[in-house]
Amino acid sequence: METLKKGTLAGLKTTWTLGKIIFPVTLIITLLSHTPVLDWLISAIAPAMKWIGLPGEAAIPLVLGNFLNLYAGIGGILTLDTLTVQDVFILAVMLSFSHNLFIESGVAASVGIKLWVILLVRVGLALFSAFMINLFWDGGTEKAQYGFISKPEAAPNGWGEITLTALEKASLGILQLALIVIPLMIVMQYLKDKGWLNRFSNWMAPAMKLLGMKENTSMTMAAGLTIGLAYGAGVMMQAAKEDGVSKKDLYLAFIFLVSCHAVVEDTLVFVPLGIPVLPLLIIRVVTAVVLTILVAFIWNKLERKNSLRKEELQHETRHHTI
Repeated sequence: METLKKGTLAGLKTTWTLGKIIFPVTLIITLLSHTPVLDWLISAIAPAMKWIGLPGEAAIPLVLGNFLNLYAGIGGILTLDTLTVQDVFILAVMLSFSHNLFIESGVAASVGIKLWVILLVRVGLALFSAFMINLFWDGGTEKAQYGFISKPEAAPNGWGEITLTALEKASLGILQLALIVIPLMIVMQYLKDKGWLNRFSNWMAPAMKLLGMKENTSMTMAAGLTIGLAYGAGVMMQAAKEDGVSKKDLYLAFIFLVSCHAVVEDTLVFVPLGIPVLPLLIIRVVTAVVLTILVAFIWNKLERKNSLRKEELQHETRHHTI
């Protein structure tokens, strides 16, 4: 009973914390989607598409995916019948790295990560991956064949219906969050009380060490990898607080997770586009591993350099005192 109480309270607290981010962002973005703002952004971005090997209309799914979510981005791809397999694959890789920017970046910021770091990593990886695929892949010139075409939803009529739709989406987002987070936090509390989380941390320790992090970061990583940044944030926040995850390890974990999170859902969701999803998954995982190891190496090198500098200053101070 105590486990149920603690887990429920932790879930409600997390839902409230994340809901304060998700509700207003969902509301504002949904309202903006019925204004000329997104069309203006698409028009502004379209000319730059050629630099990453995409036609101008590819800006539509990129804007929708980054402003809204993966499903909106995929819906945008499905409306374009002139794209090649290479175009769709590039869009899929870009949207894997960079989607739902406002909510997921806001969630990362709520854990204590600098917003500019998250945006730089996600948008930078999306652009770099697109440039490299276009540079080295000569194939995929045939026309893309989608597995199915989803029917577009009827557009709301007038600002009254638009506002109600926005409120409904924002409210359903919070409800969905609560239905996932609260049971999840109860399960996590149960696993913690039974001592299974410590075993899991020990099992994950070698992988954490390879990525330059301590083993107490394992729960943060596991949550993000399996259920994503938005829904996994509850576990991440709890784990970071209770396990004493250092600022450095938290940054490394999120650098990995913004590159590769919700690996099952965010990979399978691209199956209807008719592209090979295994290379997509491999690109995400390899990029996350290499980037995290590189950042950890540079971070450790700078720490050692600063430590040596402090020791030299202390030695000079003692020498002058004598």
